[in-house]
Amino acid sequence: MDVELDEDQRLLQRMVRETVAGLRSEPEERLWARYRELGWLEAPPVELAIVLEELGYVADPTPFLATATWFAPLAGRLPEGAGTGVCDGTGRFVLDADRADEVALLTRDGVVVLKGADVAAERVDVFDPRLHVAHVEARDLVAGVPDLTLMGLAITTVGACRRILDLVVEHVKQRVQFDVPIGSFQAVKHKAADMYVAIERARVLAYFSALTIAEDDPGRGRAAVMAKAAAGECQRVVFRNGLQLFGAMGFTWEHELQLHLKRAKACDLLLGTASVHRKALLA
Repeated sequence: MDVELDEDQRLLQRMVRETVAGLRSEPEERLWARYRELGWLEAPPVELAIVLEELGYVADPTPFLATATWFAPLAGRLPEGAGTGVCDGTGRFVLDADRADEVALLTRDGVVVLKGADVAAERVDVFDPRLHVAHVEARDLVAGVPDLTLMGLAITTVGACRRILDLVVEHVKQRVQFDVPIGSFQAVKHKAADMYVAIERARVLAYFSALTIAEDDPGRGRAAVMAKAAAGECQRVVFRNGLQLFGAMGFTWEHELQLHLKRAKACDLLLGTASVHRKALLA
């Protein structure tokens, strides 16, 4: 399956990539204000996937992902400020629930939208230092994860894995052993190739999911589950090989690599790992 962006989508991709790269050193509040000003939250599914992939590439610290793909599909609108949604029926590990201005709850009586201050949310410590995750106390919750939510996590994972691969390729070109770059060794090439194949497979399925959502295709639910499963499997390959090819440097907090490894792993764990969604496909 090939995913080919049209001219307008490629232009958006370049614009988002350049904008995000130019704002990386800005504080979180400035980033969030800029994203809202540019209207990225209002993008349709495929264009939203383009934005989320680039934000995943830089381990974006803002509540963009939760607002666009956790709150909006439940509430049917954008929030006043930042938002998130509780849709797994448990209220556990809800993205950005501790700082959301509005929270959409999927309950037995339908979707209920509350002010963030009226929701009992307690932030929990997670390994990703830029990620806000909280437990939410609420009654009568039911499970019904929107397709857009799964797609958003999947394409964010893809973006993080792309960054890991780029960092790895740059490293193996510069790291010298036996008087040659380690990137010239066949075993290193094989691991990098495995990473690339896993990323492209997950990327195609994530964009396919976005396309089915945009077209309201009857298979959109299955496509979203496939995308989330493929993204989880992708991060396992990329995490393992990326960490190994960096050697001791990959274990340090001083290096950028750890941010993207943690973001990819977190996106896999949120709302079910790859194995959970593989089982759902067989059910």
